[in-house]
Amino acid sequence: QVQLVESGGGLVQAGGSLRLSCAVSGRTISSLNMGWFRQAPGKEREFVARITWSGGIITYAENVKGRFTVSKANLKNTMYLQMDGLKSNDTAVYYCAADSARTVGAGTQASIYNYWGQGTQVTVSS
Repeated sequence: QVQLVESGGGLVQAGGSLRLSCAVSGRTISSLNMGWFRQAPGKEREFVARITWSGGIITYAENVKGRFTVSKANLKNTMYLQMDGLKSNDTAVYYCAADSARTVGAGTQASIYNYWGQGTQVTVSS
C-alpha cells in the first residue's frame, strides 16, 4: 500500500554535502512516523534519524548529530535528509522507512517500521 522511493545519493568527497529525498505514496506522510537507516557492506543496518508524524519529535544517532538534518514537506509528501560534513564512514546504502502504527517510543529500532524504500547509495571518498 505505502511506497517509498529514495533519491539523491551519489559520490562526494569527504567534507562535502548531499541531500536525500524520500517520496511517499499511498498514505499521507503526516499520518506516518518516518525514519532513515543505513547499511554499509558487511555491517548491520543502523539507525540514522527519525521524525514523527507531526514533526514534533526528531531523533538522531549520536554519530550524525550536528552534521545531518531530517525534515519533511507535508504538501510534497516527501522526507529529506540533509547531510553535511560527510566522512568516509558515512558510506552506505541509505534507506527510508515508515511506521504506519506511529509507535510510541524512541523510533530507533528497525523492527517497528513496516514500509521500506529500495535504498540509495552514498559513497564518500577520502
